[in-house]
Amino acid sequence: MKLSNFGKRFAGHSGIVQLMDDLGNAMSENPDMLMLGGGNPAHIPEVQEAFQKRFEEILANKPEFNALMGNYDGPAGSVKFRTVLADLLQEELGWKLTKENICLTHGSQSAFFTLMNMFAGECENGKKQKILLPLIPEYIGYADQGLSDDFFASYKPVIDIIGDNTFKYRVDFDSIEVTEEIGAICVSRPTNPTGNVLTDAEIEQLDILAKKNGIPLIIDNAYGLPFPDIIFEDATPVWNENIILCMSLSKLGLPGARTGIIIANEEVVKAVSNISSILSLAPGSIGAGIATGLVETGAILDISRNVIKPYYQKKSLKAIEWLHRELKGLDYYVHKSEGALFLWLWFKGLPISSYELYERLKKKNVLVVSGHYFYPGLEDDDWKHSHETIRLTYSMDEKVVEEAIKIIAEEVRSLY
Repeated sequence: MKLSNFGKRFAGHSGIVQLMDDLGNAMSENPDMLMLGGGNPAHIPEVQEAFQKRFEEILANKPEFNALMGNYDGPAGSVKFRTVLADLLQEELGWKLTKENICLTHGSQSAFFTLMNMFAGECENGKKQKILLPLIPEYIGYADQGLSDDFFASYKPVIDIIGDNTFKYRVDFDSIEVTEEIGAICVSRPTNPTGNVLTDAEIEQLDILAKKNGIPLIIDNAYGLPFPDIIFEDATPVWNENIILCMSLSKLGLPGARTGIIIANEEVVKAVSNISSILSLAPGSIGAGIATGLVETGAILDISRNVIKPYYQKKSLKAIEWLHRELKGLDYYVHKSEGALFLWLWFKGLPISSYELYERLKKKNVLVVSGHYFYPGLEDDDWKHSHETIRLTYSMDEKVVEEAIKIIAEEVRSLY
């Protein structure tokens, strides 16, 4: 089989492919696997019931069902959903936007493939642009998005040690350099994999930096405000004409619907919509159809604030308690849990690599994600090797999480 450069790049091995393969294989072939590796949201009963009720309403309304299942939406996605979302954001946050500032995609992953390649890669003047990642580690799914090599300019964090076994990353603004080759700045908030929430001051400084250099600031808001609101720190949702805010219905509890949301200036929205039309005609309608009523009534905010957020915060605190109990006496650190569905463990002086630890744990029926996948564009191998980390999710059943943590601790203790 003769593959093009595109085929070779995207048909080959990558961290995100391994992650999804591991999840799929574990779920279908190994029921005993303790799944702390993925980002699947928990099945929260109150949230599931709200979605089921909407399904039942749709099924009982034949014209709505026929339109939802039998008609294409436009390239930007459901007009009704985009309109009620714009209304909600205006009313709740005071953002001056309309449906023309919003488009839908087949999930956040495809949104970032489009956005990153819009602002980075080969340009018509023969020059090349990059995406600046100001705070590594960053999301595993960014690493292989580029259509060309040397796609990211990445910066190591400042590390603050908080207490005996907790730490937090900060943006090292003294090191960041925005050159002519930078096409956009990108951050996730909360950050996947670490659960870090960039402060309002950090976001403001990045926004100023982007505007000063005439480039957009892309914020991956999949876990953020105002929904699904998996943020445990004080944080202000932010958007302006220079910010491209990417949201999702996945972490709300609809990952199977594959619905990403882009909020941006009209020029960016139109460009993304045109690309979506070429790649896939139109985004799917089901996610927007389910969520429209929840957005229109504001119930999506109530569910996020009063059900989803406290549910995950409680699970996070419990998992951290188990980690400190089981890892006591070892040279480990847990990143301060400020949001998202993950805990980020740093084992100082670990005798093996994080990938080797991942492989050893998988043989013991514990699935985590090796930290080495989360440093796209970072060339400092010495720093990476001195910073052996793993990501685990705490969203699973408590018995699964506690048992897996015990096995992780046993394995790491044996290595030290």
